[in-house]
Amino acid sequence: MLRRFRDRLDFTRRLGFRLGALLSVAILPIGLISLVQNLHLSREAQRSAEIALLGRTASAAAGERALLQSALGSADALGPAVLDVLDQPDSCSDLMRNFIDRSAIYVYAGFVPTGGRSNCTSALDRGQLADMRQSPAFQKFMADPATLVTSVQRGVVSGRSVVLVMQPLYRDRDLLGYVGISLTHDLLRSTHSVNFGTEGARIVTFNNRGEILTSDSATEGQASDILPADIPLLGLLSRNETTFRARANTGEMRVFTVVPVVPGLVYALGSWSSSIAGVGLFQLSQLGAVLFPIALWLVSLAVAYFAVFRLVLRHITVLRGQMRRFAIGNRDEPPPVLTDAPTEILDVSQTFHNMARILIRDEETMEEAVNEKTVLLKEVHHRVKNNLQLIASIINMQSRMIGDTDAKRVLRSVQDRVAALATIYRNLYQAEHLDAVEADRLIGDIINQMVNASVGPGRNLGVETRLQPMTLLPDQAVPLSLLATEAFTNALKYAGTPPGGDGPWVRVTLTAPEPGRGLLEIANSLGANEMQGETEGTGLGSQLIEAFSTQLEGEASAGIEGDCFVLRLGFAIDEAGLLPGADVRNVVLTSAAREGARH
Repeated sequence: MLRRFRDRLDFTRRLGFRLGALLSVAILPIGLISLVQNLHLSREAQRSAEIALLGRTASAAAGERALLQSALGSADALGPAVLDVLDQPDSCSDLMRNFIDRSAIYVYAGFVPTGGRSNCTSALDRGQLADMRQSPAFQKFMADPATLVTSVQRGVVSGRSVVLVMQPLYRDRDLLGYVGISLTHDLLRSTHSVNFGTEGARIVTFNNRGEILTSDSATEGQASDILPADIPLLGLLSRNETTFRARANTGEMRVFTVVPVVPGLVYALGSWSSSIAGVGLFQLSQLGAVLFPIALWLVSLAVAYFAVFRLVLRHITVLRGQMRRFAIGNRDEPPPVLTDAPTEILDVSQTFHNMARILIRDEETMEEAVNEKTVLLKEVHHRVKNNLQLIASIINMQSRMIGDTDAKRVLRSVQDRVAALATIYRNLYQAEHLDAVEADRLIGDIINQMVNASVGPGRNLGVETRLQPMTLLPDQAVPLSLLATEAFTNALKYAGTPPGGDGPWVRVTLTAPEPGRGLLEIANSLGANEMQGETEGTGLGSQLIEAFSTQLEGEASAGIEGDCFVLRLGFAIDEAGLLPGADVRNVVLTSAAREGARH
């Protein structure tokens, strides 16, 4: 688990990654300074835009502010006059009528006593009474007698949609009623369009009790559509002179501003679309404040990596490829020097070129010497084989001249041993590599040779071989072949027809039961006499088998198993080419090779 995790982090050792990490640390202070400054500028720009929106909202409600403040001032000024003619209803009505005639902006003026029945209005004839008791505006005032600006859909006296300004009238500390002055909604709404003039923005005014007074739309439902959802108008009083974003009742995300029109009495709510308010620009500027340092960092990394790639990595990659090809044997000529590389890498490339040139020259010399020695050694093996075959032929000629059967048998066994040695040396000089011998092929040749020379056509002897491919060193192949020769000679000598069998047989098996271990088995059938122990011999073969087993450092066992005699030899296999004390080198062909990897 730990090694796999370490392998996944192996990319951190690359030059490009380390350069990027160091460069990131180097430009980190600059990036943080840039980020802080950009965020500060973004906040300042956003604050300036919010102030601008508040100013535009206040400008849009400036006309309405002037009208309402004028109405409040007029109502306040009419109070003393009303007190003077309070007992003269006709004079009070004339006062109100004259006030309306002199003013072109008001449609109603009057005094309403606490009883709700008024005979001091600008729109009624003398002696008429206006009953205000059922008027919602009157009821609101009586519930909380204070200065009030409210909206009336249909005035009791004027019969028009108006905004009513109600100013309480006191004599000493006694509440007598209120002086009311009405302005039409159309007049107040017209000030929005004249002074504001911004498409996509909506203005709504409301009083300190959370009631809508005027809006840009004449329809009440459309006025509520632009209000912020789930935020009552009374809740906006705490957000006086502020800007916030919220979702409107239509579901659109809008920017809202709240400014006082008449402090404490009337407020203006501006509802702005995001495009007009510049909220997208705010978000873009804030995003740019974060993206700019990141883009600076990425550009710096890209420039640095491109520079390092052009100056270093590109040449290192070429040099690594040259080393890999040289390591796997591509040594026809020394690798070219990287003349366009920087001086340091040029020196490395020149050193590698010189080293490769020296190695190629030395290897050519060594290969010539090795080839010469190989030819000489093969010639020695060839001559030894010829001499052994000559000796075997002389022994064969000598045996033909001797009439004694025992002497012929002894000479025949000597001839087989000499012929086996000759076969061994023939395989050695014919082998492609002198330090490796195909033991299965060698033993098979020896057995075929002995069968052809020793088994007559009328004997009816069956020979079976099962030889698994096995490569051995000459130091093991020679004693193993000689042991197989002696054991096979004994098997041929003592092979008999088993009871119920068709004829004698001999079986030779060479296997590798487990890695690094070899097993040689030579078995022969036994006749009735052999199973009863009625055999005799000189014992020389057994002595040779024991000597060869000792040379192989193996464990030999022999005995009768059922109706056959079996000789087994187990031995350790020394790998060809890995001699004791040899210099074993791990050739790493790639820069990504991990520790312990071989190529």
